[in-house]
Amino acid sequence: MTKEKVTKINKDNPWRSISKAISWRILASGATFLISFIIFKQYTDKTDNEVLQTASIITSADVVVKLILYYLHERIWTNITWGKYWERRARRRHIKRMRKSANSDK
Repeated sequence: MTKEKVTKINKDNPWRSISKAISWRILASGATFLISFIIFKQYTDKTDNEVLQTASIITSADVVVKLILYYLHERIWTNITWGKYWERRARRRHIKRMRKSANSDK
């Protein structure tokens, strides 16, 4: 009889979710800052310092709000089994084949 290699479906550690949220926010916030800066620079009569300050305020609010939302979204999805089902289904088929094989060997 062959040994079955069981793949466990584990949830992500909360610290992994936090790390992913932070790394994504750094990238996304850089884009938000750049877009805000370009738009305010091009379409307003503000000085460079005022544009920089406005883009910084927008980016700061964006970081805080979206970091929290991303973390909550990630934690909700770690509890959803949809999309993980195929692993369980494949394991069940493997177990059925093993039982069938073991019964036919008797």
